[in-house]
Amino acid sequence: MSQLTVAPQLLSAAASDLAGIGAKISAANSAAAALTSNLQAAAADEVSAALATLFGTHAVQYQDIGAQLASFHDQFVHALSAASGSYAATEALNAVNAQTMALLGRPLIGNGADATMPGGNGAPGGLLYGNGGAGAAGRPGQAGGNGGAGGWLFGNGGTGGAGGAGVNNTSIGGHGGAGGTGGAGGRAGLIGAGGAGGNGGSGGAGQGEFFTGFGGPGGSAGNGGAAGLIGSGGAGGAGGAGGVGGTGGNAGAGGNGGAAGTLYGNGGAGGAGGDGGGGFGGGSGASGGHGGAAGLIGNGGAGGSGGAGALALAPGTGAAGGDGGAGGTLYGNGGAGGAGGLGALVSDGGPSGAGGLGGNGAAAGWIGNGGLGGAGGAGAAGGNGGNGGQLYGNGGDGGAGGTAVAAFTFGDLKLPSVSAGHGGNGGNANLFGSGGSGGQGGQGVAGINGAAGVNPAPAGQVDPAADGTQGSGGGTGQAGSPGTPGGSGTQIGMAGGTG
Repeated sequence: MSQLTVAPQLLSAAASDLAGIGAKISAANSAAAALTSNLQAAAADEVSAALATLFGTHAVQYQDIGAQLASFHDQFVHALSAASGSYAATEALNAVNAQTMALLGRPLIGNGADATMPGGNGAPGGLLYGNGGAGAAGRPGQAGGNGGAGGWLFGNGGTGGAGGAGVNNTSIGGHGGAGGTGGAGGRAGLIGAGGAGGNGGSGGAGQGEFFTGFGGPGGSAGNGGAAGLIGSGGAGGAGGAGGVGGTGGNAGAGGNGGAAGTLYGNGGAGGAGGDGGGGFGGGSGASGGHGGAAGLIGNGGAGGSGGAGALALAPGTGAAGGDGGAGGTLYGNGGAGGAGGLGALVSDGGPSGAGGLGGNGAAAGWIGNGGLGGAGGAGAAGGNGGNGGQLYGNGGDGGAGGTAVAAFTFGDLKLPSVSAGHGGNGGNANLFGSGGSGGQGGQGVAGINGAAGVNPAPAGQVDPAADGTQGSGGGTGQAGSPGTPGGSGTQIGMAGGTG
């Protein structure tokens, strides 16, 4: 890398000298203009008049060129003076930063450095001003580094590093390694956004024969960083997927969203939960992260969706979605709840997160709408809608219940059916607003077919004209789950939600 050494005092002296030279040239041009621009003809003949006009025109053109050169000279002097001031200011800042670095190990102004070593933490930003550095991703199975904090007055938090993937195990019956945890996002300063959390690493594969060898568990994701006074919280990272094996590994949970600024900002969204690993025995999905809460003014973050269970003979279970973050105390909508993860084949799906007051679908504060409840996975209940604001706002709608799953038979293997899930409750309104609608119940399974009709002709005879007898009735379908009640109406003339 090239190096440049600059002495600001020499630049300043050079700019001053150039300014003096420019002033003297301008004075000389002005003195010459009076003597050369208005020449009188030496005689009354045409030749003398033409010569006077020629020299006068030449003098005017010279003055025009001189004016352009003077303007360029002034711009050059100004740029040189500005450069001198910039170098001097940089040296002064470096001197200040050097003192704070020596005393506190952190500069006064400047961005923190990104981590370079695997799993290393990002450096914090300057004490007064600067963004935090990003954390580095981890080696296989190692946790990711945390993001650095932003400056005290202004600065965004650094992004957390991703967790390293688990190590694969190629030995017969060997277990896969666990995925590393994602790093947390850095906290913001007084003004700034929190850093996003790092994703969890996926679990390593196990070498399975029948039910031997487990897939490694996925790593949990890092949480989003919180904001300070003004700013949005960072989003949570996504959980790592479970590894494949004779028995699949369980997934890692999604990270929670960071809290918003105390005065203003939106809460960070929760990260999605990882999916379970496949195998003869499926791994279970992991829950989604919760949305971050708002402060005084702002919307709560949405909850992350739950991870799906893996498809297998012994299927994995879907996980719950994260709850939405609460809306601002004065104004803001509650965050929506995350959807529940799907259960594989015939396992139960996870229940969804709901919108509302720090829970399901999050509730609003004084003014705002409640969050929507998340939909349930197969056979699971939907989340509840959040309540509307205390003064004004509509309640959130409840999430739909999960669909039923029919029984499964394959030879001697018999797996039971899964009932339909209930819809979530609608959120209530308070003083002004409408209550939320209740979620739709899950759909039931269709009934089985009836037996075929019997031909009434005697054995050995063909009677094509005869009608067959009526077949037996089909089996009763599994009932769908009922919808839940809608939220209540307000005290002043507004309708409640639909059930």
